[in-house]
Amino acid sequence: MKAPREAVADALAGELRRQETGRLTVFLGAAPGVGKTFAMLARARELQRQGVAVAVGIVETHGREETAALLEGLEVLPRRQVEYQARRFDEMDVDAILARRPQVVLVDELAHRNVPGSRHERRWQDVAELLDAGIDVFTTVNIQHLESLNDIVHRITGVRVSETVPDALFDRMRDIRLVDLPPRELIERLQQGKVYLPGMAEQALQAFFSPANLSALRELAMQAASDRVDGDAREAQAARGLPGVPLRRRVLVAIDGLGSSEYLVRSGRRIAERRDAPWSVVTVQSGAGVDGSRQAELDRAFALARGLGADTAVLHGSSIADALLDHGEREGASTLVVGRTRERPLARMFNRTLTQQLLRRGAHYELVIISSPGARARARRGYELQGAPLDRHEAGLVLAATGGAVALAWASERWVGLDDLSMIFILAVVLVASRTRLAAASLAAALCFLAYNFFFLAPRFTFLISARQGVITVFLFLAAALVAGRLASKLRMQVLALRAANAHATVLQALGRRLGAAADLDQVLDAGRQALARHLDAEAWLQAGPAGGPVDAPAGIDPGAVDWVRAHGQAAGRHTDTLSGSPWWYLPMRESSGVIGVAALRFDAGRRSLTLEQRRLAEAMVEDIAQAVSRVQLVAALETARVGSETERLRSALLSSVSHDLRSPLASMIGAAGSLANYGEAMDEDDRRSLLDTIRLEGERLDRYIQNLLDMTRLGHSGLTLNRDWIGVDELIGSAVARLQRYQPEARVRTVIAPGLPPIWVHPALLEQAVFNVLENAARFSPSGEAVEVEAQLVDGALRIDVRDRGPGIPEEERSRIFDMFYSVERGDRGRQGTGLGLTICQGMVGAHGGDVQALPGRDGHGTMIRITLPLLAPTT
Repeated sequence: MKAPREAVADALAGELRRQETGRLTVFLGAAPGVGKTFAMLARARELQRQGVAVAVGIVETHGREETAALLEGLEVLPRRQVEYQARRFDEMDVDAILARRPQVVLVDELAHRNVPGSRHERRWQDVAELLDAGIDVFTTVNIQHLESLNDIVHRITGVRVSETVPDALFDRMRDIRLVDLPPRELIERLQQGKVYLPGMAEQALQAFFSPANLSALRELAMQAASDRVDGDAREAQAARGLPGVPLRRRVLVAIDGLGSSEYLVRSGRRIAERRDAPWSVVTVQSGAGVDGSRQAELDRAFALARGLGADTAVLHGSSIADALLDHGEREGASTLVVGRTRERPLARMFNRTLTQQLLRRGAHYELVIISSPGARARARRGYELQGAPLDRHEAGLVLAATGGAVALAWASERWVGLDDLSMIFILAVVLVASRTRLAAASLAAALCFLAYNFFFLAPRFTFLISARQGVITVFLFLAAALVAGRLASKLRMQVLALRAANAHATVLQALGRRLGAAADLDQVLDAGRQALARHLDAEAWLQAGPAGGPVDAPAGIDPGAVDWVRAHGQAAGRHTDTLSGSPWWYLPMRESSGVIGVAALRFDAGRRSLTLEQRRLAEAMVEDIAQAVSRVQLVAALETARVGSETERLRSALLSSVSHDLRSPLASMIGAAGSLANYGEAMDEDDRRSLLDTIRLEGERLDRYIQNLLDMTRLGHSGLTLNRDWIGVDELIGSAVARLQRYQPEARVRTVIAPGLPPIWVHPALLEQAVFNVLENAARFSPSGEAVEVEAQLVDGALRIDVRDRGPGIPEEERSRIFDMFYSVERGDRGRQGTGLGLTICQGMVGAHGGDVQALPGRDGHGTMIRITLPLLAPTT
């Protein structure tokens, strides 16, 4: 934790840096189409009416008339044209903005990637330069583009967003405006074509814009906005030298298990309910251990708190006040609820009670001190465990250390001639303190003080002290022994607390690694079962999924107990007050939507109860297992939905893809048949035979095409049988080129086939279709008049066919994606009326032959090269 002066200095430094630069205002939305640009333009027009100089750096209207109407009357700065691969693109002109220097500039789509050759790679870098120049910037961005949320968005939507904005830029933000639209209204806008074109809107609704995804992204956006507002408020308070005031008024209830824990929990619940605030219940362990009755009370209080909707936590630390204040600051608590502590006169003088320490050091917290009906009895018992009687082990260690110190001091005086023997007794006190608690260390200090006085100070074998110096010496010894004992005992408690926390974290980390590697529900349950059995030394059983009777359950599992835990979301069985006669301890596996499973643990019959640490560890492990179960179930559900959606999209795309190739031969056949029917008698024999040949050839062509479609369908289901035959490479490429030129007569193809290439053992029809798909894609994107180059050669014992075009090319990070089904970026094979299936089918066909397809940069970095590599196989006898 930073010291107050350091926090103030950091806050002031950050405030000064922001005053020297422009102010960033972000219009944040959960998804495209919620109205971010509209809200930004409306705010800009309002500022312009107030006399503020506003200029439009770049705003994309996407053809929306209401958005374009708001641009009227605003100064729109000219854009800069960037030439890339023989094409011109419009980008924001940073130099024009710097020369104009408006008070506020509007920059739409913060996460946009600039065209290569621009000043910066990303638009957010342009914005950072404008801010550094002292220009205020209004900008828009969707929540999925925030870098820190990239993984979360990917888990929610299944889409990896490549264009992200670093959180460091958001840290420079001075104002955030959340532009919100309920998912139902956004879906209606999509269906009305106000966000995307109708065809794209339908696909978006089936994928990214599903109601579940929109709800989750909306929650992320609201959470991000509230976090930024809360952070700004705390930073502003720190800059003024004031403690941070959390906007989320969380209530923190501290319990100790000494008689009034459940009363405090109920009181804290009433306080949080009146304030409509989240709340937590915590206890602090100093490492000294917890007796059985105290542990039972803490268990009941934590169970009650969870039933009432609170979060629970066990804190570790030698100082209860420090642990509470640190946890409260991390959680953003505003109210601390504690019970009335016992006040001793000496402790009151030195501000040693918990309430006095909190009052003195927690000035920015609201401190609620509750006196319970059992407070007087609790005062008699004592606040800390340090006042409990010593056990046999501690008493024996105290006596042994004192006796050993006496013997060592006697031997040192007699044979070594050591005069100052006090350090030997202090060492004995430190030894006791390092192995026990403060009460034992204090007793050891008193006994060592008496032994030192009795055996080694004149007059010996009495408790009298003859000289004034001796009195001072012996009492200084007592003070030093007490201080050393207290410090050693405190250090031991810290070590024990750290050891317990480290063991807890280590177990959860190991469990997290195993759960992270689990791919399905069975693997998650198996990993959780093994971890629970190993780390808790117990027999474990887990059930997750739809509610029902236990399947393959060990003896003793009660189906009624399992159903009760699922229905009520509370623990049952042993170590609880519900069905306590059962040998199993049943724990609910919870996630946000409710209980999704049950974990059951059975310990050795000789173990009467669990320690608080063991209970907390078991509950934490079950929570982690529940999260992993929820994850794999969500992944399975999303995969099922995705497969269904992809199947439907595949059906539509295949129909669109084959319509032209089916229509052409059918049109020829129908035309030839119609000519024969209408004019057959007037034709001579040669004309009739020509028309009949046309019908036959086109029918065979149609039959081959349908057969290829059936082969591709079987390929998708791993059921394709390759009818291999020998074919020359020149014949294969020539057939694909001839087919391309029948469909695209203007296409130019230059072939370079190395001499001496042997024939290849392949399925000719499928491989011709693969080469044709690549040629068709290359011809579609080649500039007019530029030829597609096809080169075939042997490299390292394999056939390599390279198809090069001189088109716009594909960025490196997107080359692997062009083989994905329905690849939809403009540069992919779906652009210009393609279906997005050509290269996917090509990859499947070549892969069925044991080959590989790659997308590489073209010659001299221009265009694209698709490389097909095929092994040279021979028929097996």
